[in-house]
Amino acid sequence: MPPARGGGFARTWWGQAWLKALEDTALDGQQVKLGRRHARAGAVGAVSVRPGRITAVVQDRDHTRHRSDVLLQQFSAAEWDRLLDLVADRAGHIAALLDHDMPPVLVEDAAACGIELLPGIGDLDSACSCGAWDHCAHTAALCYQVARLLDQDPFLLLLLRGRGERELLEEVQNRSAARAEAPEAAETPSDRAVPSHRGVPAAEAYAARDILPPLPAPPPAVETPGTAPVLGGGTPPAPGVDPAALEFLIADTAARAQRLLAEALSPWHPDTPPPPALTPGQDAVRLAAAGPGAAVSARLAAGSGREGRGLALAVRAWELGGPAGLAVLEEEWTPQPEALARAADRLAAAWTDDENRPRLRAAGSRWTVADGTAQLRYGPDGRWWPYRKDGGRWIPAGPASDDPAGALAEAAEAAAQR
Repeated sequence: MPPARGGGFARTWWGQAWLKALEDTALDGQQVKLGRRHARAGAVGAVSVRPGRITAVVQDRDHTRHRSDVLLQQFSAAEWDRLLDLVADRAGHIAALLDHDMPPVLVEDAAACGIELLPGIGDLDSACSCGAWDHCAHTAALCYQVARLLDQDPFLLLLLRGRGERELLEEVQNRSAARAEAPEAAETPSDRAVPSHRGVPAAEAYAARDILPPLPAPPPAVETPGTAPVLGGGTPPAPGVDPAALEFLIADTAARAQRLLAEALSPWHPDTPPPPALTPGQDAVRLAAAGPGAAVSARLAAGSGREGRGLALAVRAWELGGPAGLAVLEEEWTPQPEALARAADRLAAAWTDDENRPRLRAAGSRWTVADGTAQLRYGPDGRWWPYRKDGGRWIPAGPASDDPAGALAEAAEAAAQR
């Protein structure tokens, strides 16, 4: 495995859940911290993934090599039976996995059937030739690198649970075909003579796709959004109506419509719920991020209750993290005691020695460096946001990270360069 240069080890939500299982399970935070350093340095060799076990050779700084294993319990035959039935009923689940995505709805549907796809606290066992009885730096380093692999291919998680990709796809295909044949075999002549107005389960409709007449071809995709009409000139506008602002809103609406249409006509339409609707204040920042010009930006600032510089800061936060980044900038919150304790533990484990550990002052979900130039903000999603101080205001210094040390280094570098 190559070294990890900067940023976090897991960028997907399921990769982060894997690392959280490690950090919640390991009893020695120092070993987890050292394992993260091993992974960053490229000390983890080739990783072998098979049902119930991942294995790699991890090298210490003195070049001593240790075989390290991380174990995850495989699903029973009954659990696989329930999971395969679930996947056969919703083809979008497999489509998402084939597109290297693990939609939250898949994990939620599996949990409703009593199956936990992602590991939780205590689920990742360890074995290492160094003789440690708990997670050591070697097994921790292996877990960090596996998070990178899971980002690229979530099928690896199902392999760990006992089934490989090819076997899984074949079993789902067989179950889908059997479901398509079952209703036809059970139908009697009297059933055919009586018309039915009842609905058909979605799983049966999808399984029968090969015997149904083909759907008409979809309309061609719209490559570019339409052009907004020119509203200036001619009849004077009504009082309070700004033609330039209207033209900008029309162009924005056309661009969003084109994007939604392109997604709907794509070979695989996302099987995920739409994001929550933006508040007027959030939407004002989204519009300002498109660079509408000084006049429209001033209207957006006034309409959202912000002054000019406040809107510019909000746009910066939006560009770095969307609604989550904006909330971290503008909203203060205090984590629950358990979440606060986990955040403090992760913060304490981020530095290997006391000499380089910065002095931080804690207030709610924010940790400020003693000299007052850099700050870490802990978001409700468990990520760390770097901030720097400029002119009496805290400025977003970079995107969120699951590594507090890396986030603080980015904040300190930004503060030094201003």
